[in-house]
Parts: sequence; structure tokens; C-alpha cells
Amino acid sequence: MANILMVVSAADSLTMKDGSEHPTGYWAEELVESHRVLREAGHTVRIATPGGTKPTVDQVSLAPESAGSPEKAAAFTQYISFIDAELSSPLVLADADISEYDAVVMPGGHGPMADLAFDKDLGRILIAADNDGKIIAPFCHGPAGLLSAETENGDFVFAGRKLTVFTDEEELGGGTGENTPWFCEDVLRNKGAVVESGPAWTSHVVRDRNLISGQNPQSSEDVAKAVLSALAE
Repeated sequence: MANILMVVSAADSLTMKDGSEHPTGYWAEELVESHRVLREAGHTVRIATPGGTKPTVDQVSLAPESAGSPEKAAAFTQYISFIDAELSSPLVLADADISEYDAVVMPGGHGPMADLAFDKDLGRILIAADNDGKIIAPFCHGPAGLLSAETENGDFVFAGRKLTVFTDEEELGGGTGENTPWFCEDVLRNKGAVVESGPAWTSHVVRDRNLISGQNPQSSEDVAKAVLSALAE
């Protein structure tokens, strides 16, 4: 069985274009579904955050209309409660030794745009994981964390790699809209990533060697299943 490092944002707000603070955190479906699928397959999942701070769930993601139904919202809430001990005592990201893990999984929510995108410890972990060919699996806004992976010369490690991410269309139509401080799709494209988008709000997973990415919350379970397939290879 594999050891999986799940890197989760510790941010609870995002500074918007107009300077206001937008409450955020991790998106419930993304953390819950990926954690559940990997755990039920028998793998060990260790949650890590910047500073070892307990991550904050984006409350919007627990609303029935966001979760998909009252039943799904209740299930997400129940699972978060079930793993509360893990969430309350996460590994300090700076202390993570990638040699101890087989994969890095990065769920989203807008939180990664506030911290993981600029986290040097995450950058170090991702570069080492990529050099070793270990699975790296960010999804929705999680790929914002890939931006932390730059060489000493400032080169983006994932330039030229195929991936997907929460699209500009989805951000404008159902995300934080015109007030979004920056758009993940645009920035990743400008850094040299080859972004391949599917239809909005439908599951879409892209694999480029050891890099597995998902477009949106709807992709959460499929990303986790793709990680399982890759681990079995």
C-alpha cells in the first residue's frame, strides 16, 4: 500500500481584486472524495498544511446547492467530522519528506491561490517529487500550487506539461467572478503549461506522465481513481 501526502491550503480568506477579503478554504467535495477513495483503497493519507494549521472548509461548499443535494452536503459534513482528528493535527508542510511518500494530492477551493501558489516548501516538495517520477495530482484550484515549483533561475518546472485546472469560464460563471484577483488558467498558460479544458462543470482529468490533474469539483473522485490506477502500474 502507498503513502500519500495530501497538501491542503491553510488559508481562510483570499484578497480580491478590489482589496476586500473573501472567506475561503478547501472545497469540501474535493478533500472528502479524494481522501475517501484513496483511504478505502487501503492507502495511507497524511494531510499537510503550511505551518501545520488546521485547514478551514469553505462553508459555501457545504451548502446543498453547492454540494449537489442536501444528502451530499450532509455526507460531506459527516466525513469531515469523521477525519477531524487528522484535520486538527496536520503535518507541517515544511517537515514533509517526499522520500516517505508515493504521491502528492492537492485538492482545491480558492485557498491554494492565497498560500500554496507561493509556498517555497511546497515548491521544494513538488520539484523533488517530479524528479523522482512520483505522482502529483492537483485538481480544481489545486493546480495553483504548481506555481510554487520554480527553479533557482525562476523557471516554471511544469512548463510544457499538459494539465487542466478550474477554467476562466467556470471562475466567471460560478466562482468568484470578475473580482477574482487572478485566474489560475491564465497564469498557468502564461507560465508555459499546456492547459487542456473540458466542458464546464463536468469531470475532466488530464494525465501527463506522473502529473494527474482535474478541472473542477466534479473531477474529484475521478482524479483519485486515476491516482489509484497510476499507483498500481
